Amino acid sequence: MFDNNVFKENTCRNIVENGKVIGYGMETNITYYRGIPLSMVEYIKVCADGKEVSPEQIRISVDQTDWFTLKEAETVTSYKWEYGEPLYIRVEQEGGLCAGTHKVKLTVATRTAYIPVPLEGIRERDVTIA
Repeated sequence: MFDNNVFKENTCRNIVENGKVIGYGMETNITYYRGIPLSMVEYIKVCADGKEVSPEQIRISVDQTDWFTLKEAETVTSYKWEYGEPLYIRVEQEGGLCAGTHKVKLTVATRTAYIPVPLEGIRERDVTIA
């Protein structure tokens, strides 16, 4: 139902810090019609080339300055993921994704007011890393 909101096209790329590739990242839109605090992110799953990423490797941010593990995000109420604004997702993986084409699947689920079950969106894309 919310799959069209998940995994923004052309946003998957390796992340370089201090000249070293520390992982890869992507952007997603919210699977709801309004903003939520990060504490209402139920779960995020990333699967690259058929291999599920450990939740401990995933970081999220609304501003690309302050990053939170999924466990930390459970208590983050002061950062709000607004409708129409991306959530930045980072997978900490030394070397990132190797050059070439990869199948990357992103699953995002959020808890929301008035709806008793999490809203989940799934999108798989073929991405090319230069």
